[in-house]
Amino acid sequence: MVSARTAGAIGTRDGARGLERGVAGGARRRPDASPTYPPPPAGLSTVLARNIHSLQERRQREEAQASAQEKIADAITRFTGSMPFVYIHLAAFGFWIVANLGWVPGVPRWDESFVVLAMIASVEAIFLSTFVLISQNRMQAAADKRADLDLQISLLAEHEVTKLAALVSEIAARLGVETEVDDELREIKRDVAPEAVLDEIDAAKP
Repeated sequence: MVSARTAGAIGTRDGARGLERGVAGGARRRPDASPTYPPPPAGLSTVLARNIHSLQERRQREEAQASAQEKIADAITRFTGSMPFVYIHLAAFGFWIVANLGWVPGVPRWDESFVVLAMIASVEAIFLSTFVLISQNRMQAAADKRADLDLQISLLAEHEVTKLAALVSEIAARLGVETEVDDELREIKRDVAPEAVLDEIDAAKP
């Protein structure tokens, strides 16, 4: 005959197992569970691999949200910055110059003064520079976002370090530990005001 203590232990163990199965099932069914990421490559931590994956996904989303005009400008800019673009111009302009110099037998001259060639090159340069500026504007906007992100992370890290320094200072004071950097700790425990730093930098400019 099973004693009351043994029955209670068995019931507690079965209840714990049921709770674990319920928690696991709820975690699997929960729609807002944290996303899963592939295992990190060798030499990378899980957090670093997750950050790289997140930034890649965001960059892909931003590229997908770009307008058709921006995509066309980026495609033209990428092509004009490649060696095939150089080879095409070498062949076309070279043939144009050689033919109009009369060095190609059987081909009549159509631009002996090269005025048409100069006009084509000028118009092409205007359009190409415009496409390059459009792509640079998009790249500058993305760079500004990354700079803002870096600034916010740096300010957050500075705030966290300040709080940690204050906490360590309080622990040292409770334990009666005296160090040679007590004067520096008073400065470290103060939060940095970014607007004050910017004002000082502007004032220091010649």
